[in-house]
Amino acid sequence: MSLFHRLAGACAFAFAVVAQAQSAYPSQPIKVIVPFPPGGGTDIVTRMVLDKIRIGTQWTLIVENRAGAGGNIGMDAVAKAAPDGYTLGMGQTANLAINPTLYAKMPYDAAKAFTPIATVAGQAVVLVVKEESPYKTLKELVSAAKAKPESLTMASAGNGTVGHLTGEVFTKQAGIVTRHIPYKGAGPAANDLLGGQVDYYFATPQTVIPFIKAGKLRALAVSSAKRMPALPDVPTVAESGYAGFDTSDWKMLVAPAGTPPAIVARLQAEVAKALARTDTIATLLAEGSAPVGGTSQDAAALLKAEQQRWGTVVRAGNIKLD
Repeated sequence: MSLFHRLAGACAFAFAVVAQAQSAYPSQPIKVIVPFPPGGGTDIVTRMVLDKIRIGTQWTLIVENRAGAGGNIGMDAVAKAAPDGYTLGMGQTANLAINPTLYAKMPYDAAKAFTPIATVAGQAVVLVVKEESPYKTLKELVSAAKAKPESLTMASAGNGTVGHLTGEVFTKQAGIVTRHIPYKGAGPAANDLLGGQVDYYFATPQTVIPFIKAGKLRALAVSSAKRMPALPDVPTVAESGYAGFDTSDWKMLVAPAGTPPAIVARLQAEVAKALARTDTIATLLAEGSAPVGGTSQDAAALLKAEQQRWGTVVRAGNIKLD
């Protein structure tokens, strides 16, 4: 037998072994790391989508919340996990596209450390104040900030989150100076806003829409170019006098770099099925998001484009961590 035939036979055997192993996937629980505390937008969307995947597959899916450093701690755990499909991460705009420029030193290379599986959902952020706040409109909030620079406090779910960066971009466009108060997650930020410890908050809709509907928070504007279906009466920032203003957040399921393509394809297919369900679509729209879906290649292209976009925003605005 020639060397060529021996090599060909060995390759065929190897591919057969890999295919057999992947056909049995998953043979153990799959852990999905959410790099923020429970109760925030990323956590809520992750748990909802995983519930739909469980219904269709009977897989055991476990959510593990690892908060800190704007999502870097949790995503670093994903980056360093074995690329076997049993540790995944729900990344989002901040820790995948913003932090690489915002942080002087990153624990992982966001452009190389992950294999995108699918973009799950996209959403605007909502500028909210406490219902008892004297500010009924965005114009009133800006006027107060201009009258007393640095007197107003802006909450965020953490340094480098989309809410933080949206707030920074807005203060520069509006010509105001406020004090940024970062929290370790969306839930703690919302709690302090409700308690009156901070004045306003650019928040994920999943976190604050229940409070808005309960009459505890007031929405002044949304950051997207178009109004949010879940809050049709709330104007956009652009409509409120700041032409061209448009920021949004997205959630992306990723695996460690080097995860076998067959496993990535299987996961992507199950995410697609979950997002196509009418109850998933209705739930996402009701809470202020929209399903995205698409292929893993689509997700990779979005990630590259968003890293370039937000890197430009951070550098142009000379935005630094507090």
